[in-house]
Amino acid sequence: MKILYIEDDLEIGSWVKNELLEKGYSVEWLTSGLSLLEDKRFDLLILDVMLPGLDGFSLGRRFKKKNPDTPILMLSARTSIDDKLEGLEFADDYMTKPFHPKELVKRVEVQLRRYQKHTSGKMMLKHLEIDQASRTILNGENGKEISLTGKQYHIFTCFLQHLNQILTKEQLYEHVWGEPFLDGDKTLMVHIRYLREKIEKNPSEPEIIETVRGVGYRVRG
Repeated sequence: MKILYIEDDLEIGSWVKNELLEKGYSVEWLTSGLSLLEDKRFDLLILDVMLPGLDGFSLGRRFKKKNPDTPILMLSARTSIDDKLEGLEFADDYMTKPFHPKELVKRVEVQLRRYQKHTSGKMMLKHLEIDQASRTILNGENGKEISLTGKQYHIFTCFLQHLNQILTKEQLYEHVWGEPFLDGDKTLMVHIRYLREKIEKNPSEPEIIETVRGVGYRVRG
């Protein structure tokens, strides 16, 4: 399993990298996030918040937009609830410094298990057969493949990553477009309408993407 680790503190970075190497992981350690623009694939991103240039929050959002299926573990000395909430808007876990190496390794293991489960197998959702490794969706009733646009698949993947959770319009928009949601913007609503037309048996009475009035949307697993 390949881990990308971005940390500018040389002492902490060396210590964390060695801990992960001892557990058998392949680790690429960087002191800034410039190489995020390169076309590399990793199974997990461990990201510090306080970095030179773009901070970890900005880098994390960019990375998640480009790699929506790859988990992110944030590491930070910033312990305020506002910082944690900001990080968890896009990251899969947020760990505050100082931390114990055993806890770090355990959290890495948890995220990688989720990643393997998410990317290696197939799942059934109502009448849909979803192969997340090949990114294909079949209608189980007629065997036909359902073709989604990039944005539609990105939205659907976000729901799959947060099964049974209510996602607000703000969360979905920021996850997919990587920008703050503007009140009154109908872009997300239009994309979900078209997505429903492709995956729902009856788009006017959706069974997969549920509208939670006044809050957002939810997909039940």
